[in-house]
Amino acid sequence: MALHVKRIYEPKDDKDDTRILVDRLWPRGLSKQQAAVDIWLKDIAPSPALRRWFGRDPAKWTEFQCRYRDELEKNQSAVEELKRQIGQADTTLLYAAKDVGHNHAIVLQRFVGKN
Repeated sequence: MALHVKRIYEPKDDKDDTRILVDRLWPRGLSKQQAAVDIWLKDIAPSPALRRWFGRDPAKWTEFQCRYRDELEKNQSAVEELKRQIGQADTTLLYAAKDVGHNHAIVLQRFVGKN
């Protein structure tokens, strides 16, 4: 099964199949109908402390990836739930961050792909 990553504000398309929101907070300005989310896995998102520390600063990207992977290693129940959902169909991990190159969904996609 394919695992894609995209901003939740982008329109749903054919390759989305199962859409999983991987943010802890609901995206601003978006209704549940507009988002077309199938599953919301809040617990897979970075901790509030890690999110505040990162502060969307690309200079902290390398360290953020390490810290988030450490959190994922300790959060096996959420990781296993995500893997169960991915195993059923092509899946798109949705995130709200504006930076498409430096966000937790990218780290999550790589992490799940290796484990």
